[in-house]
Amino acid sequence: MSQDSREQAPAVQYTGDRSTVAAQRDQIAAMLCDFRPSAEHRWATHEEALAEVDESLQDDRPRASIVAIAGGRAVGWVAGYRTYDHAFELHPLVVDHAWQGRGVGRRLVALFEDHAAAAGALTVYLGSDDTSGRTSLGGEGLFGAVLARAGRIRDVGGHPLGFYVRCGYEVVGVLPDVNGLGKPDIWLAKPVGRG
Repeated sequence: MSQDSREQAPAVQYTGDRSTVAAQRDQIAAMLCDFRPSAEHRWATHEEALAEVDESLQDDRPRASIVAIAGGRAVGWVAGYRTYDHAFELHPLVVDHAWQGRGVGRRLVALFEDHAAAAGALTVYLGSDDTSGRTSLGGEGLFGAVLARAGRIRDVGGHPLGFYVRCGYEVVGVLPDVNGLGKPDIWLAKPVGRG
């Protein structure tokens, strides 16, 4: 999107209304299948992506499913649910590549946190895999010094870690080699709902 078209872009509206999210499910699924800049995080099929959206709309537990809409089209989406008495897991978050860097992701995360806090959560957490060596932990053998290395983690190649840290999250753990040798899952968390 050029600078001129950014200035003329329609305003973004955010809603957690289930019927509105359901009406945007095909567009949300398309974003999940075209996950940028991180191809390894893309959903393999449109059907799998639709199932992810449909799961976010179930009412088997407290959930949040929030879509960002501009010009009648979905441009971002976040979902997640209560996993502990006082915690929500944020998964997934996606922003259309043409809308990245414009605050849509940050706003979706903030709205998700507000929803979680209103539902009694004290913590929001998420996992962020490094399967392509885009953090200082990727490609490394971590056992024997997992916590020491986790404390020195850096984004070295455009990993979502940098985005989440800017949103106030901190690394709270690492699961070494869960996606293959040298491919950890990085866990981040943030306090919410504390007054």
